[in-house]
Amino acid sequence: MAREISDDTRRIRRVRSAVVIGTALEWFDFFLFASMAALVFGRLFFPTFDPATATLASVATFGVGFIARPFGGIIFGALGDRLGRKRVLMMSFVLMGVATGCIGLLPTYDAIGVAAPILLVLFRLVQGLGAGAEYSPAAAVATEHASADRRGRQGSWPSLGTNLGLLAASVTVAILTTASDEFLFGFGWRIPFIASFALLGVGIFVRKAMPETPEFEASTKAQPTAHKAPLRTLISGHKRGLIAVFLVMLGSTAASYLFKTFSLAYLTTYRDVDASIGATGVAIATALAVVVVPFAGMMCDRFGTNRVLAFGGVIVALVAFPFFWMLDTGSALWIWLALIVTTGFAMPLMTAAQGSFFSAQFPVDVRTSGIGLGRESAGAVAGGLAPVLALGLVQASPTNATWGVSAIFLLAAIVIVAGASKAVSKSAFSAASVVVPESESPGSAARPPIAQKTS
Repeated sequence: MAREISDDTRRIRRVRSAVVIGTALEWFDFFLFASMAALVFGRLFFPTFDPATATLASVATFGVGFIARPFGGIIFGALGDRLGRKRVLMMSFVLMGVATGCIGLLPTYDAIGVAAPILLVLFRLVQGLGAGAEYSPAAAVATEHASADRRGRQGSWPSLGTNLGLLAASVTVAILTTASDEFLFGFGWRIPFIASFALLGVGIFVRKAMPETPEFEASTKAQPTAHKAPLRTLISGHKRGLIAVFLVMLGSTAASYLFKTFSLAYLTTYRDVDASIGATGVAIATALAVVVVPFAGMMCDRFGTNRVLAFGGVIVALVAFPFFWMLDTGSALWIWLALIVTTGFAMPLMTAAQGSFFSAQFPVDVRTSGIGLGRESAGAVAGGLAPVLALGLVQASPTNATWGVSAIFLLAAIVIVAGASKAVSKSAFSAASVVVPESESPGSAARPPIAQKTS
């Protein structure tokens, strides 16, 4: 028995390392681009525009990555259900790491003209494919290795990795922005991108040591035909789960990128606040998020992920207007407080709950396909459009007013709460709960009903 416990502990540790470290490295690359798009790329790749328009064009380039994310989610989600979660996690990491390293080697507009922003867009598209491929197998691995009373905690591992990646990217950007403009806009911005080549080895090492999930292996042996056409099975029998995932992701992604990406561009472009203040605020908030995520995972196991998600949505609604009141003071302390409440507390509540919530909407034979399609299509819509729409609304206002952006926050909160409601979603994983498929898949073996603890 002691040996069995020891073996199980080692297995969980390998899974945790593969999910948390691998996801952190991958999202470090993705968020690094987001920050540099708001602060640096406008001047280097779009210098023919005025500063405000250049920033808008640069942030739009950041949004291009979201065009590729649904394709990554759909293609690699289906592969995750057919070939296994581990293989897809390896593929996603290579895509992201290579694309990010190549961005660091790109010549700027002054060197090669219009080819520079074109290449930037192409590599961002590859980053989007890698990002779209990452989350669904990571969430599936975390929850499928979990015992019934730990699905919320282990389902929060992808969120923990994401926040660690954002923290690393934020700290990196904060350090770079404290240096001189000559260094930052010269070679400084390239350093973290080129470092991604070295980080590839780390990610491949930890993910190679990760075992495939017992649930997936058992399912492929018991019902091999159910894994042959996961997308067809998904569309025909699991629309309710897709709607729930789409709504929750749509609202939370819109709020998230407005809080931590749009706010940086807004402060520097329209309020003349030094870039280091916003970047430092995001770094502080993300450090708090790293602490909040594990506690939010435990809250999911205790109270149910639906309630945790809804609570996060309510907070988004409550701060819709105060967020800008604090930013507009121009005070570093108020700006940091605004980012701490939103990026440091409200968003981690929701992202921590998403791993078990999304996994609970689908059975094992279509789980990564369902999460990939629902999550990444919503992320593409909200993440790609929300920051650009918000900047456009502010720029269109003669006084650069933010009322329109606050309205987006309120709409996002409504969508989150609606998606997490029992009327839309299935009961998410909580203690001793297992998902019953919405309908039996064609070709799937019958699954006996198992009692669920509603949230």
